[in-house]
Parts: sequence; C-alpha cells; structure tokens
Amino acid sequence: MKVGDLALGDLRGRLARGDLVLNVPPFVARLRSDVARVAEDLRLLYADFTVGSPEDFADFHLEVLREGGLRRWVKPMARFFADGEPAFSQLPAEQAFHMVEWGLNWAVSTMAHPYLSYHAAALERDGRALVMPAPPGSGKSTLTAALAHRGWRLMSDEITLYDLTDRQVTGMARPVNLKNVSIDLIRQFAPQAELTDPVPDTTKGTLALMKAPAESVARIREPARPAWIVMPRYTAGAAPSLIDMPKARMLLLLAEQAFNYDLHGRQGFEATADLVDGCDCLEFQYASLDEAVQCLDQLAARS
Repeated sequence: MKVGDLALGDLRGRLARGDLVLNVPPFVARLRSDVARVAEDLRLLYADFTVGSPEDFADFHLEVLREGGLRRWVKPMARFFADGEPAFSQLPAEQAFHMVEWGLNWAVSTMAHPYLSYHAAALERDGRALVMPAPPGSGKSTLTAALAHRGWRLMSDEITLYDLTDRQVTGMARPVNLKNVSIDLIRQFAPQAELTDPVPDTTKGTLALMKAPAESVARIREPARPAWIVMPRYTAGAAPSLIDMPKARMLLLLAEQAFNYDLHGRQGFEATADLVDGCDCLEFQYASLDEAVQCLDQLAARS
C-alpha cells in the first residue's frame, strides 16, 4: 500500500498512534505526530512511497509533537524527538513537516553508517550519477529541482549515499527543499511540479518542499555509477560555464561535506578517493535554469 492510497483521516490516525511505518529505501522510518499539517504534507509529498505494517522493523523512530501548556493554544509550538529523546529546539507548529524532513536527514546522517553520506545532491542519467556538493546559497536545490523535471532522475537533494562495497551512489528520492525566490522560480520553470504551501518567517526564510517525480520514486532502489562531481554556483547574469576542478581540491571538499567520513577512517578516505578518481570534477557557474540544464545535458551526452 502507498501513502497516497490512505484516506487523510486514516493517515492522521496512524500518525497520532505512532504506527505509520514509511519505507524510504534503503531505510524504514516509524513516524508519530499530532500536528494536523504533517498528515496533509506527508500525503502530498510521499504519495508514491509504500507503508509497512505497524509490526515492521524500523531503522528510525521519529516524532514531531505539539508542546503542552498555554503554547498549545497561543502560538502553538512543536518539538522533534528521535527514539523518544528531544533532538532539536522547539519551533512553530506550522514548521512541523519541515521538522520531519530535517529530522530524517539528521537520523540518516548520524546513524546510517553502512554508507558514506555526503551533503550533496545526486541525479541519474543513463545509469550514471551526477553528484553536486555545494554550500548553502549556491543554488544546488533549485538546480536539482529543475533537472528532476527535465529528464534527470532525482536520487537526492540533501544526502548522497555512497556504498562502501560496490562504489555506487544511491538516494532516497525524497522531497527537494526550496526557499525564498527559488519557490516561484521552480513554479515557473516546471508548472507540473507539486509543492507544499510556503511556510514564511523561518530561520531560513520562506520554505516549501517539492515532491519527487513519480518515476524517480518508482526507481528508488536503482543505484548509479558516479560519473561527474559538479560544484554549482549561481551567479546573476553569468553565462553557464563548466571548468575543470583539481581532484585534490574536490577530495578535500567532499571530505568536508561528508557526515561520517571520520568514522570510517582509512576506508572512508579510500572510498572518497575512489569516488573522485572515477569522476570528472568540475565547477559550474550559471544564472539561467534553462541554460544550466542544457549545459549539463550536453555534458552527459558527450561523456
């Protein structure tokens, strides 16, 4: 059964009881929440994901619950819990679903150590993966959302998983995080994209989440061979340009962007070195999404 097959009332009931088991391959998460909006956003964004039975094993047990007392009625607040313990500071209840997403990112990055996990986007084309590590403000998520609606398979927006054994990239095809002007940019660029209602006045500005295309979710268990590591940078008015980046510099960048690199010691270093050695390493400057997609399409076609 898929999340989209559940009636909204049923979904709310499962969340309230804490027996919603969500399959987000290669992981399973058990979710609990008493915030109504969580069910609505979950039904939109995860409609194509399957749900397990309440008795199924789960890798992560995650909760977003309303705070008690007067806060329940005056400017309601909510808090995130992992395995029954609070993990984040309380935030306005209207940000509850973003807390679910941030919490799942946190759980994967801090507990999923069979993989090397990098703060990077990943997309696939013809069996090959494009990995995009980048600092905040680089336009990574906006570019990821655009590519996902122009022939590239979305693997990840926030966390790229690199298998230490087979040296392939995998991803969970979860929603793409968009903020501020990027929200309207993607609405104009891809009118078919499904987005949540924007949430204003967060610490990151106005936020919205874009649903992964159904085909990306259907192929969620397919890994891809990494072929390109591209560091994108949005620069207003700039023509698109791809410039070779020294592999030693890219190795350092990926090590800095890895969540669990230090835990794997020498194995983590060797795996990251293999990833860099096997890929074209590039810096990418762009301003127009149309031109950016065309440029990366050409990169995939000639490689």
